[in-house]
Parts: sequence; structure tokens; C-alpha cells
Amino acid sequence: MRPFLVLLAVLLPLAPGIAAGADVLRLLTWPGYADADLVAEFEQRHNVKVEVTLVGSDDLMRDKLSANNGGDYDLITANTAEIEHYIQQNLLQPLQPPRIPNTARQLWRFRDYPKIPGISVAGKVYAIPYTYSEIGLIYDRTQLSSPPQSITSLWDPQLQGRVLAFNGSSHNFSLASQARGRDPFNISADDFPQLTEQLIALRRNVLTFYSQPEEAASLFKEHHIALLLANYGRQQLKQLRDAGVDVGYVIPREGALAWLDCWAISRGARDVALAEAWIDFTLEAPMSRALVERQGLSNTVEEPESLDVPGRLIWLRPVEDAERRTRLWERVLSGERPPLVEAP
Repeated sequence: MRPFLVLLAVLLPLAPGIAAGADVLRLLTWPGYADADLVAEFEQRHNVKVEVTLVGSDDLMRDKLSANNGGDYDLITANTAEIEHYIQQNLLQPLQPPRIPNTARQLWRFRDYPKIPGISVAGKVYAIPYTYSEIGLIYDRTQLSSPPQSITSLWDPQLQGRVLAFNGSSHNFSLASQARGRDPFNISADDFPQLTEQLIALRRNVLTFYSQPEEAASLFKEHHIALLLANYGRQQLKQLRDAGVDVGYVIPREGALAWLDCWAISRGARDVALAEAWIDFTLEAPMSRALVERQGLSNTVEEPESLDVPGRLIWLRPVEDAERRTRLWERVLSGERPPLVEAP
């Protein structure tokens, strides 16, 4: 009898997991892409548990996904430039779109995979487009009598302490290069010292750098912010307007970086069929509508309602040296002045 009791004591802690089923889907994604009520619906439908890890920057997603060669997550959401990086790093596995029936509901331009840069290699598709927006400028109409016209408004000394910018190494170097009228994705080694100094000046002009959209909305209201670089685009515009803030939205004359976020299956996914089921679920009407109604973003199954915001969109592309950008940005944030010439 005693050996049986010992064995029972060992097995009892495992009982809840056994009863609930061992299947767990691990998501690495952005805010607004996996709301709790919709996740609960998926869990109930498939009798699984979904673990959602939210990130607020491409840098953080890179760190998390690469930490265990993709083994810690089953699915990620990333923009096309990052998808291309992950394919090169062998952190993703090819998809089979016919196994995801709701891809047939998507607009044709999001199913014409060879024409979407970054998501396919040698005829193999690695990502399914999900949502998109541009990185525009949000401004407080009560403080600014006319809309800002240029990215350089972020450096305006008259707005010091009333500017919010995004905490992202790649985007911020692209932003600084844009402000100088140069290629945002291909920065020469000789240009990095000047651009780094420019970002140090930005750090001194902003209140802070945010990561999550909810964080930015809270700071905007609490600190009487006049100008916000909206990394999450119209998602942030909707948040602030829903909160009753009188804000406008513009595309600067230099153009706005724009992103297309896609679902991709990690190389270390435990259950590919379950990951495919999640992608299929996100293309159903409830999830697609939630992107528009809750987040203010565009989905890939219906044409967006125009906000009549004119301007040029610059779709993200891979950058010349993401590691250098990350390294220099960390020093900018820390207040440590980088050397004028980096060691190769």
C-alpha cells in the first residue's frame, strides 16, 4: 500500500495538466493581435492553452526568438523586413498556404506571395500577411495650431519635453537618415557618427521613448504631449481619440515608414497543425473585424476605409547592419557617447 501512495503523490501534481490536455500554443506577438476574449474562443474550440508573450520592439522580438533557436515559441508576428532576417537565420519554417483555408478570403495582393518582398525564398512561403499601417505623426490640436510638416518636428526645441518617440534601434536610425534626406535602410559607415549625434539630440528633446501603445497613450495624456511618433500608426490614433484627446494625424513630407505584419511559424514549433489553425482563426471575420474596430488597423481580407491622409509610404526593408544599429542605440539610450569611429 505504501509504494502505491508514494506513486500517487508523485502523479497527483501532474493531474491538472493531464486533464486539461498537454497542447499549448506559444505566441510571440504585438499588442492588439491576440485579445483575451478571442484567445479564449480559440482555446475552447481546440481544447488547448494559448500562452501570449507581447513585445514592444523588433529588438526584443529578435532577442526572444533567437534565444533558443526558435524553440521557445510556435508562432510570431513580424514585419516583412524582420521576416526576411529570420528566414536568413533559419528561425522559421516554410508554410503551406493551402493548409490554411482562410487565406482564400484575403485580398489578392496579400496572396500574391512572390510579389511581397521578404516572405518567400526559392518558391517557399514563410509568412502570411495579417495587418499593416504606417508610422505617422500624431499631434495635439490644442497645442499645435497647424499640423507638423516634417519628421524634423521631433527635434523642435520649442517642443522639448512634449515629444514622445519609439524605442527601436532600426526605426530610429531610419528616421534620422530620412530627416537628412537619405536612404533610411542603407546607411554608410561614414554617416553613422552624425546620425548617432542626431539621435542623442532626439533623446534630449523627447520626454521619453515608449515601447507599448498603451504606454504612449497614458504618457500623452498625463504629460500634455504635443507630438508623438506613432510607431503603431492608426492603432495609436484610435486609442487617443477613444480617450477623448483632440489629436490629428499626418504623414510627414519625407514620407512615412510603413509595415506589413505577418504570422510565421517558428522553426521550433511543437505542433505545426495547431499553429496553422491559429493563423486560419485570425483570418476569420471576428479577428479581422477586431483589428479594425478595436485597434484602428487594417486587415488583409477587406479594403480599408480611407482616412484621407495623403502622403508617401515607404515600406520597411532590411537594413544594412541591424546589429550596429542596436549597439549604437543602446549607447544613445544609456547616455554613453559612442566613439566617433567604431572598431570593425
